[in-house]
Amino acid sequence: MRYRTTAAALFAVAALGFGGAAAAEWPERPITLIVPFPAGGGTDTFARPLAQQLTTQLGQTVVIDNKGGAGGTVGAGVAAKARPDGYTFFMGGAHHALAPSLYKSLNYNIQKDFVPVALVAQPPQVVVINAAKLPVKTLQEFVDYAKKHPGEINFGTAGKGSTHHLAGELFAMQTGIKLVDVPYQGAGPMLSALIGGQVDLAFDGLGSSSGHIRAGVIKPLAVAATERSQSLPDVPTAAEAGVPNYVVSTWYAIWAPAGTPQAAVDKMAVEITKALNTPKLKETWAGNGSAVPALTGADFGKFVDSEVARWAKVVKDSGVTLD
Repeated sequence: MRYRTTAAALFAVAALGFGGAAAAEWPERPITLIVPFPAGGGTDTFARPLAQQLTTQLGQTVVIDNKGGAGGTVGAGVAAKARPDGYTFFMGGAHHALAPSLYKSLNYNIQKDFVPVALVAQPPQVVVINAAKLPVKTLQEFVDYAKKHPGEINFGTAGKGSTHHLAGELFAMQTGIKLVDVPYQGAGPMLSALIGGQVDLAFDGLGSSSGHIRAGVIKPLAVAATERSQSLPDVPTAAEAGVPNYVVSTWYAIWAPAGTPQAAVDKMAVEITKALNTPKLKETWAGNGSAVPALTGADFGKFVDSEVARWAKVVKDSGVTLD
């Protein structure tokens, strides 16, 4: 049966599930939010303001624990094995819908070892370049330049198998160009490399790139969305810039380890929904190019299933393999 949980319904379920005094007691101590990438990346861009707002609402500190490595799979593995007592949650995203098709032996299963809580943000990806490294001003100029220099242009990624990596592979397939991927341990280090000129371009989430774009240290060529971003209204969509059907969003979400009391999961979903709709976070999200999503519980779980299937096809078609 398909359903969409509302905030009011979740409050009711949470109250019933905890039962009387217990409902009022949770949380009784700080909550850990495992972020599987280093500080400064796209996940952090949304995780930290959300954690601050949840801390205010819950009356207990929500602590960010960055555990980067292997395209986000190291932190996911740690989170999957965390004690399911309602005091550890996991903030992953689109990267974890890619991983099942890329890694031969993951030590977790995103669809079985976690309980879906809520989709948190869904900013589009943006094609950004180091303008000092590439003599182009538009996306079409870049494609033409890349065709004349096959295999000579590199793009940074947040790790092998990350959305940055697969977004670049998808772009190369659709445009008939050849690029070389350079993996880093997260979007933060990748962006530092782009700004420093160690890589030529990146296919990054708008959330982590927007501040650098506004600062003028990297140049956007196009957003991979069906509509222009309100935060960057002068930047064309990929279709407008000459690459039709190139649409990629990088999304972020929160899960709990399997076995976490359902009442804790439901109450956290309520608090996340409440937090995302505060004026402060709505403004922050808009500045990072993301609307406020409204997808929780089982409906969010179905979304994850569809993303796993979608990226499995991209991986197969691109021929990307990981050791």
